Amino acid sequence: MSFVELDRPRPGVTLVTLNRPERRNSMAFDVMVPLRDALAGIGRDNDTRVVVVTGAGSSFCAGADLEDPGSVPHVDGLTLPTIALRSMELLDEVIRTIRRLHQPVIAAVNGPAIGGGFCLALAADLRLAGPEAVFRAAGINNGLTAAELGLSYLLPRAVGTARAAEIMLTGRDVGATEAERIGLVSAVHDDASLLDACFDVADRIAAFSRPGVELTKRALWGSMDASSLEAHMDAEGTAQLLVRITTRNFEEAVRARKEGRPPEFRD
Repeated sequence: MSFVELDRPRPGVTLVTLNRPERRNSMAFDVMVPLRDALAGIGRDNDTRVVVVTGAGSSFCAGADLEDPGSVPHVDGLTLPTIALRSMELLDEVIRTIRRLHQPVIAAVNGPAIGGGFCLALAADLRLAGPEAVFRAAGINNGLTAAELGLSYLLPRAVGTARAAEIMLTGRDVGATEAERIGLVSAVHDDASLLDACFDVADRIAAFSRPGVELTKRALWGSMDASSLEAHMDAEGTAQLLVRITTRNFEEAVRARKEGRPPEFRD
């Protein structure tokens, strides 16, 4: 049985499903290793324009699997402290891989996204939720730190520092309705329509220019680390000029608008 399933529900869209519903799709290494590898492979798949990530069953991802964590690869001969370091590096790499993907990633949060699962959802470029979605920074509830897998970096940038501090320090649940209100997710859909809503967003993105989409994703993430507005505007301007000068996309957009048809960007 594969714990990570890949499907192509629509042209240009790859659906990644965490498929261990009996364990609530928790972040056991037996799930995270194939997820990391599958995402890396998708990044090299030029037929994939947009990625959708979801969980099988009623959970998105329940965070650490406290009963069956699975096996960390390539740790023979290492002592416990080093094995612990390798374990965290592996989980961190899943988040980094999502961030590094050329393609935009949409998280279809169909149920609880707890602890590391919360981080997994935050790593995506867009998040849509089902009515049963719940977000929790669970580390603090387990006597640990709520800051893990980039959560203390990503969450303040999604909802603001004050709100992120309250969510992380109290360890409380954020339900779907509140998540939409505070901008943690862009929309809430019923269970039956959640994936189709994600695919519709993916279709819209895939209709645009490939370099336009990829450079927009880079700019969005790059803005988080920009040293100044001026420096970031320089980077944006360079990207805009690159696409404007090296493609005929702008001319096609103008022509299509005049002719009342969708543009066909050939980059």
